[in-house]
Amino acid sequence: MSDARVSIQTADFDLGQEVAALRAGDKRVGAVCSFVGTVRDRNDGSTIASMELEHYPGMTEKAIEAMIDEAHKRFDILAARVIHRVGLLQPLDQIMMVAVVSAHRGQSFEACEFLMDYLKTQAPFWKKEQTPEGARWVDARVSDDAALARWGITANNA
Repeated sequence: MSDARVSIQTADFDLGQEVAALRAGDKRVGAVCSFVGTVRDRNDGSTIASMELEHYPGMTEKAIEAMIDEAHKRFDILAARVIHRVGLLQPLDQIMMVAVVSAHRGQSFEACEFLMDYLKTQAPFWKKEQTPEGARWVDARVSDDAALARWGITANNA
């Protein structure tokens, strides 16, 4: 658990502890919204034995910090926290979390969804899946770019 807004780490995290720290002592908080992504055992019709995530230290944190700054500009939120794991992960492992606190639920929900859409397309992570057919890099998806577009941001990752 950390006071930082962004953590890139190999270690797992405890959502309850992270949310408690995010809202600790702030009587203005009336809403908490969180999302946790996990490793699935299937993707694009193949069984996934494991997933390996890579990033550029420093660059990744800076990009996610900018995303959180943008969320603060767009939504009336009090705080946000993003944790993203890297390294070798197995099905059922937690990959990442986004947590947002605000005075009211609508802003918290929207900011959390905005950050997720932004993370899926703009954060510099690379994912490699191990399948029975061998290793493969996970490509960007048109659907992720479309999700970001609804916030008025154009991405051409897919």
